[in-house]
Amino acid sequence: QVQLVQSGGGLVQAGESLRLSCAASGSISSINSMGWYRQAPGKQRELVARITSGGTTNYADSAKGRFTISRDNTTNTVYLQMNSLKPEDTAVYYCKGVRLGFQYWGQGTQVTVSS
Repeated sequence: QVQLVQSGGGLVQAGESLRLSCAASGSISSINSMGWYRQAPGKQRELVARITSGGTTNYADSAKGRFTISRDNTTNTVYLQMNSLKPEDTAVYYCKGVRLGFQYWGQGTQVTVSS
């Protein structure tokens, strides 16, 4: 089993920044991909950014140039640095880890961006 505990998030104004953290514990070996997803009210959950154990990243178009995903393998923590936030970034953000074909999710954290 893998446990993912998120921290960060909150209420900010448009143009400001936030950093989300996701700490993994438990059977963390062989976690080959970790990522951030978000779900806005009335919408489906969508990928924001993803990073592999080797450091390869990919981003949603909406996140490119503003968000940065990073991974600290020594602390088993994944970060999402979000800059130049927009009201449309408002959503519940979830981290996800994939290990041996199984998906594990964090508890979710609310990000609200006011205009």
